[in-house]
Amino acid sequence: MGIVVATGDDTVFGQIAKLTGEPNTGLTTMEKDIFRFVSLIFAIMVSWIVILASVWGGWIHKAHPDWINVSALIVSCVSVAIASIPEGLPIAVTSSLTITANLMKKNKILCKSLKTVETLGSVSVICSDKTGTLTKNQMFATDCCLYTTIITLHSNMDKVQSDLSGPGIHQARAIAGLCNAAEFDHETAEKPLADRNIFGDATDQAALRFSESVGSVSELRSQWKMLFELSFNSKNKFMAKAFTMTNQGGAQVCLSPPEANVFKTENILLTIKGAPDILLGRCSQLILPDGSVERMTDDKSTVIRQLKDKLSSDGKRVILLARKVLGGNIISADPSSPKFEHDMMHELQSDLTLVCIMGMIDPPRAEMPEVIATLRGAGIRSFMVTGNFGLTALAIARQCGMVTASVIHALSNLERFAPTNRDQATPPRDAGLLLSGPDLMTLNEYQWDQLCQYSEIVFARTTPDQKLRIVREFQARKQVVGMTGDGVNDAPALKAADVGISLASGSDIAIEAADMVLLESFAAIVEAVRFGRVVFDNLKKVIAYLLPAGSFSEFWPVFTNVVLGLPQILSSFLMIITCCFTDCAGAIVLAYEKPEADVLFRPPRDPRQTHLVNWQLMFHAYAFVGVIESICSFAMAYWYLEQKGILFEDLWFKFRDVPPSIDPDYYHDCLNEASSIYFMNLVIMQWFNLMAVRTRHLSFFQHAPLFNKRTQNPLLFVAIVFSLGISVIWLYIPSLQRVLDTAGVPVAHYFYPMALGLGLFLSDEGRKLCVRRWPQSVLAKMAW
Repeated sequence: MGIVVATGDDTVFGQIAKLTGEPNTGLTTMEKDIFRFVSLIFAIMVSWIVILASVWGGWIHKAHPDWINVSALIVSCVSVAIASIPEGLPIAVTSSLTITANLMKKNKILCKSLKTVETLGSVSVICSDKTGTLTKNQMFATDCCLYTTIITLHSNMDKVQSDLSGPGIHQARAIAGLCNAAEFDHETAEKPLADRNIFGDATDQAALRFSESVGSVSELRSQWKMLFELSFNSKNKFMAKAFTMTNQGGAQVCLSPPEANVFKTENILLTIKGAPDILLGRCSQLILPDGSVERMTDDKSTVIRQLKDKLSSDGKRVILLARKVLGGNIISADPSSPKFEHDMMHELQSDLTLVCIMGMIDPPRAEMPEVIATLRGAGIRSFMVTGNFGLTALAIARQCGMVTASVIHALSNLERFAPTNRDQATPPRDAGLLLSGPDLMTLNEYQWDQLCQYSEIVFARTTPDQKLRIVREFQARKQVVGMTGDGVNDAPALKAADVGISLASGSDIAIEAADMVLLESFAAIVEAVRFGRVVFDNLKKVIAYLLPAGSFSEFWPVFTNVVLGLPQILSSFLMIITCCFTDCAGAIVLAYEKPEADVLFRPPRDPRQTHLVNWQLMFHAYAFVGVIESICSFAMAYWYLEQKGILFEDLWFKFRDVPPSIDPDYYHDCLNEASSIYFMNLVIMQWFNLMAVRTRHLSFFQHAPLFNKRTQNPLLFVAIVFSLGISVIWLYIPSLQRVLDTAGVPVAHYFYPMALGLGLFLSDEGRKLCVRRWPQSVLAKMAW
């Protein structure tokens, strides 16, 4: 029978679920950059439409009332909107993120949300849980300390050294087996102890293996009947079970001979296992190696604390095993009643008998030092956030490479008030910092500011809500935070972090709260960061590739039509084909581009300063590539009309549909051909722009697309063939020509754009050469 003491949000799991369920209202770094870019494009579009409408209203409508009426102006404004917005951008961005997510999956990284693919590349702080994330989550007992006697246990846990076994170790073994929530898998019962499967958490598994190595746990448990259980939780830091004896042999194993002789069946054995810093102060007696009981004194308590600190400093998890014998007359309530539980909780507060201090080790993952060193080289600070004891956490952090400083600061080193003169403020230090969960609750804003300056921090004895606060405090100080964890206690912080990262072996709630799941090793986080940074670089290339033809070069045919009285030399339909088909193919394959240099040798980008689209990229796309492509396309189209007898001087500023000396049908056919030439010129010149935007600094020949595994991207040529094929379909199928006003392009006009595109490509190569040779020049500062 169970007693309900809390329901819903009032339970521990309810509180965690409530914290985990809080929605993330902020945008990811990628969403912010995309929104900024869309706002910029929208502003440009509105500006162009306003200029166009103003010129029409202020001059054209008055001077040439028959040229463009209101309905035609509206159509022209819509054409400007089509020209201004690169319609292929959503397709290209989504495809790029999807491709990157699939590449990450091949590297054993499951990305649950496309919008966070890039965010990990911006992460400046990674907060990581210890157990199961930084460590193997394979706990085993290494030391059993009976007062000052330290018994070293075999690593394979099949047996304890026979010369060290005795009454004391048997009492320790009994409490470890009884006060335990783990169970052996019956299907592996015949295997050696080290190979048996156990259901339970890592600490209980280690204690159970230790108990079984001394004697049969099933036989031990058969001698006792459980009356009460208090499960371990992150606030109490201990678990407890109460038993009554069903067989007189049980008392002989668990108690000293004098105690066993007077132990009666109506008596209750209360067993406790938990954190020494919580339980040691409640102990009034202790067990010696010979099994006898002595009074606890302040000196003995100090010795035990020193022993506990020594084990913790070696990176071991330290637990205290204790017991208490209760007479039947002390606890008279029915075990199923609330009063019985209340009485048990009261008895747990004092007069416990310390049985032993046990040291356990959960070895760090072998790859952790290299992973942390790589992240540090990438400018990412890695902090440990754990519920473990401070010295244990610090020792593991040193083994993992998270803490390298010889000097470790504590709460007392954080100044409570800012100096009057800000110049006297303590600068960032090389020392590490060790804080506990209770310490965090006392920090003010200025102390949090100081804390965030440290490069190496260990947060110990933290609860789920404290982990959540750590993440939010770093975010409040403009840090992009990644959180790694695998347990229920990590779920709120995983949900709140800019990128929550769980292991595939983690709990269901942790995986649900995370944005990304590492399917095998924690080392995959390095590849995740690499992909996050590469996808940002490639998205910049995508935008630099799309804007010249898909936006800038499409605007001018509309503008010159309205303002200069020229025919619209590129049809609105071919504008859409450029954006959504011919350019889109090249933009998508740019997602497969390899980085120009190792992206892990540079610091993470600051989302406040380094944007996806900056003025340098806009200048390059519009004023450099866009101007060249527009001028060349205009020149090719009007040169063709000149060859057909339609002179440019008969078109501009004439503000008429057809020159009077030219047959309208002939003019219409020639204009369709000129429009197709303009379109084809853009398509072919974009092939060379595609090759140029592959690198922002290096020469094309230093980053070859073929025959170099480190830099190759043969899909570029697939995209070129695809764009050519799409163009041929729209331009050469007779039925489409009649409906869409397209036309075939003379053969010569396939080769002219190639020569012009080569000139564009060589111009960009010259620009990159100047940037590399003179990195402080004006040209270098204008480089995108």
